[in-house]
Amino acid sequence: MSTTPDSPTPSGITALPARPGRDRGPTRWIVLAVVAVVAVAGILFATLRGGDEPAAAADRVTVKVGTTEASADYWPILVDLAARENIDIQLVNFTDYTQADPALSQGQIDLNLFQHLLFLANYNVANSDTLTPIGATVVVPLGVYSGKHTDLAQIPAGGQVAIPNDATNQARALLVLQQAGLISLTGGGDPLSTPADIDAAASKVTVTPVDAAQTVASLPSVDAAVINNNFALDADLDPSKALYNDDPAAPAAEPYINAFVARADQKDNPTFLRIAQLYHDPSVTAAVVAASKDTAVIVDRPAADLGTILAGLETVVRDAS
Repeated sequence: MSTTPDSPTPSGITALPARPGRDRGPTRWIVLAVVAVVAVAGILFATLRGGDEPAAAADRVTVKVGTTEASADYWPILVDLAARENIDIQLVNFTDYTQADPALSQGQIDLNLFQHLLFLANYNVANSDTLTPIGATVVVPLGVYSGKHTDLAQIPAGGQVAIPNDATNQARALLVLQQAGLISLTGGGDPLSTPADIDAAASKVTVTPVDAAQTVASLPSVDAAVINNNFALDADLDPSKALYNDDPAAPAAEPYINAFVARADQKDNPTFLRIAQLYHDPSVTAAVVAASKDTAVIVDRPAADLGTILAGLETVVRDAS
């Protein structure tokens, strides 16, 4: 441990020569006492001022988190909370949903937050991977919107409804339409249902799968469209004007719980778990709910529960394959 430059050390003090005929004893002991006090003070000052700084710097960790919504309002709040605990979150934004899981698996990032459990189940099964949810975040509703009608009952028999064409959102959209009483699915449907599972004779409408990003644009040409919450908000659609929403708090919504995801060998990493906990700070969740126009439902489920749900979904996906 070193002292600061302006702190005197014992070697920096020189005793004056004794005057002839005077007793040097008391003076000598006083000087030595001063030397000791100054030395101790210098050491303490150096410790208090600079001794902790290298340790604090050494304790800081950087965590790369992949997301598809780095511009979301809650991220600056979460990043600041983590920084106060010596965790530097570095956001890595992906524009394609298919990129963030391979990046995590390959170690390019440490965590990701963009997907629900069903999406993760499909990825793990398709890629023989073991990515693991470590903290729940939110479930957002999936709504039925219309530019022509203000009530479900106004949709005519034989009407046309656009739905997202990607596997996980398509199945959820079909379940939403069934809950709304617009279609009937053979066997009641499941998280992997496709348009081929529609019982046409028992259904009121037909469905047209389109790219999820085009569901909003399809509104003028169809009777209704099932639109993901992020696309609805981006298009300034009012969620309160949706003709129907599924219930994000219902057990049927479990496959759509969004989560922080890590590699399996890092699922118990205390820093990663702490980031997932900080998401549930009231300042963060308030920003999440506000950005969703009060439609998002915050979910705080133990990682063990998420693992159980994921395992069940992976079994469903494997069996379907």
